[in-house]
Amino acid sequence: MTHGMLDEFEPRLGQTAAQNGHPVGHAAVGHANLGHSAGAVVATHNDLAEAAQRIVRNIEKVISGKTSTVRLALAVLLAEGHLLIEDVPGVGKTMLAKAMARSIDCSVRRIQFTPDLLPTDVTGVNVYNQETHDFEFRPGAVFANLVVGDEINRASPKTQSALLECMEEHQVTVDSTTYQLQSPFMVVATQNPIEMEGTYPLPEAQRDRFTARIAMGYPAPDAEMAMLDQHGTTDPLATLGAVSDAAQIRAMIDVVRRTHVSDPVKQYAVELVASTRQHPDLRLGASPRATLHLLRTARAAAALVGREYVLPDDVQTLATPVLAHRLLPSSEAQSHRRTAEQIVHDLLRRVPVPTARAH
Repeated sequence: MTHGMLDEFEPRLGQTAAQNGHPVGHAAVGHANLGHSAGAVVATHNDLAEAAQRIVRNIEKVISGKTSTVRLALAVLLAEGHLLIEDVPGVGKTMLAKAMARSIDCSVRRIQFTPDLLPTDVTGVNVYNQETHDFEFRPGAVFANLVVGDEINRASPKTQSALLECMEEHQVTVDSTTYQLQSPFMVVATQNPIEMEGTYPLPEAQRDRFTARIAMGYPAPDAEMAMLDQHGTTDPLATLGAVSDAAQIRAMIDVVRRTHVSDPVKQYAVELVASTRQHPDLRLGASPRATLHLLRTARAAAALVGREYVLPDDVQTLATPVLAHRLLPSSEAQSHRRTAEQIVHDLLRRVPVPTARAH
């Protein structure tokens, strides 16, 4: 089992695009002069690996020492999924989301989730226009390619549920009228640990719509020293430019969709997810949506290294970030301090892995 699969992404690129600063907030990111390399056509898996490496290197100008985390975030984007970043304050959760948004020249919205945030602030609302004597729709913050939801679990469950339809169906329905969202579309949400004051637990349906959950973790001492040099006098995020655009991301997603998954690897994913539903330490296992997300993200992970097919190693590497946040340990497991991550690791050791001949 190769747990460092996402770390084996070999550098393949030379030049990156020119730096162009873009504001990240409630206004959309403007178009940038991306240059020839950033706007290159992505038609093959090697093209995708090169374009992805540009994005990873660009994000690493802001986030030091977190290469595997950055690559996993990019894999979730190319898998057409959504990312939940959970950790204590101050470790760079929002910085990663903003750096990813700035690296892609597409529309970006940021939502600061607070207890008084309303669902209509997220989705939009119909407003009566006295001049036309009719209602007109004012789009909410989800009408963007990349939506950064900061501290999502500080909002009430009612407001959190406003994201359910848009995350699953890429659309918003207001007063019986359905509005399609842009493509690509991704929600990157940050979350503080639930034990912290002023937080609400994410509903099970909400967690299940996040493709993967990652934790930033504290930086290594050398990375923290580098951070002091980079962030001590200036804000590197202010000068971070785009190295890709929405059209190129859509082309990369098309390549990911063409990544081959053999029947034995599919069966392995199904058996792995199904085993969570029968585990005695879990009172809620993973859903069929989890199986779909696991294979989609495995396709993206394979494509990131220029491979045209998925290996069982890809599934194993991604099992914990894709499955653990969907699982609910039983009361007995919690009393013995058994975590969902530990249970997933146990299942990875128990479920038979397809042989080389099989896949």
